[in-house]
Amino acid sequence: MTDFLPRVILVEDDEPLRVATEQALVLAGHAVTAFGNAAKAIGAIDPSFDGVVVSDIRMPQIDGHELLARVRSIDAEIPVILVTGHGDVSMAVKALHDGASDFLTKPFATGHLIASIRRALERRTLVLDNRRLRLTMAQLEAGDALIGDSPAMTTLRQSVRQIAVTDLDVLFEGETGTGKELVARLLHFESRRRGRPFVAVNCGALAEATAEAELFGHAADSVPQTRLSRVGQIAASNGGTLLLDEIDSMPLALQATLLRVIEEREVHPIGAARPVALDLRIVATAKSDLHEEARAGRFREDLYYRLATVRLRVPPLRERDDDCHALFAMFLAEARATLSKPDFEPDMAAHLRLRQHQWPGNVRELRSYAYEIVIGASAREPAAPALEKATLPQQVATFEADLIARTLARHGGKVKAAVDELRIPRKTFYDKLARYNIVPSRYRSR
Repeated sequence: MTDFLPRVILVEDDEPLRVATEQALVLAGHAVTAFGNAAKAIGAIDPSFDGVVVSDIRMPQIDGHELLARVRSIDAEIPVILVTGHGDVSMAVKALHDGASDFLTKPFATGHLIASIRRALERRTLVLDNRRLRLTMAQLEAGDALIGDSPAMTTLRQSVRQIAVTDLDVLFEGETGTGKELVARLLHFESRRRGRPFVAVNCGALAEATAEAELFGHAADSVPQTRLSRVGQIAASNGGTLLLDEIDSMPLALQATLLRVIEEREVHPIGAARPVALDLRIVATAKSDLHEEARAGRFREDLYYRLATVRLRVPPLRERDDDCHALFAMFLAEARATLSKPDFEPDMAAHLRLRQHQWPGNVRELRSYAYEIVIGASAREPAAPALEKATLPQQVATFEADLIARTLARHGGKVKAAVDELRIPRKTFYDKLARYNIVPSRYRSR
């Protein structure tokens, strides 16, 4: 829904009362769209709706309680104010318990309704602002995931940007912690679907008993223990991107149903009379070689070929040369800011670990390590014996390389400033850069 849509949706089957309430709200400065029944009102609401719903409770077909449930299935944080001329304490308690923003009984003072609407609008504005902030942070994280000038990352970055302009489905494979989800987010933000939903489904966390309802949704009265309908995660991504994270962990029983979604671009909620057409891009991630999994019979081969329209590998940290240092510098700055320790400097043992450790947990492990040493919880003892066992020339070289790297980081990669601080000839400085494979550009602000 675009920005020009009304900020108040009014649902009232009593026409004279509907007209009078609409006029009062317009005079109070609100843009209003009024409906005589709930079904039409529901069609005007989506997760980007930036206003408030005001509805009568007692209406034919879909009453106010059912309307509340439908709105909450679209977005649980859209405020709904319920109004009734037959209110009692139990009805009010039920409405508020079900998630209503407020509850008014007829006859009510127009000023009370306007005050309730304004409070609800303030809350809705705050919710949408926070969502935009989280979206911005996710965009930054997606960009950070591709920091690095190693050949592997340069190739991946170019591939993602080339594919983003198409609408092809993509399979990202890579070890745990390599940043596959963040790369998938970057693909979404670089595409025409930017600003539309990005729904991430953790396939490894799906419980077989409820997975079908979570993914595909269900109609009202079609699932035990609930009378309400539910929008599934697949339908929630309509118009945007659906990320199937750790698809190799999805139960085999679900894979056949998912295959139809991918082939037909439609989803059939449990108990619904007809399927729902979808416009979405599907991105999947896998921590294992999905082709090998399919050949071994642990994954449906036909589903693999549907998912792997484009297949890209996210490299582990050990294959990314000196990207480790640039990433560590970024995570260290993040940890300093988050933990309010702007003057923290890692010690020699921390830098030695950075050079010697293989980082089997990849970028995720490196980020955790940056926070650990800033907090002071990192066990530095294991690194000390390695330093003690090194020869004197090795220890001197390690110290010299780390000192140069820290100086460059402190000056944002500016060579002249680093040379001036270290007080050595520029030629000597460049010789040492070449000896230790240090690239100043990796320490410049990003």
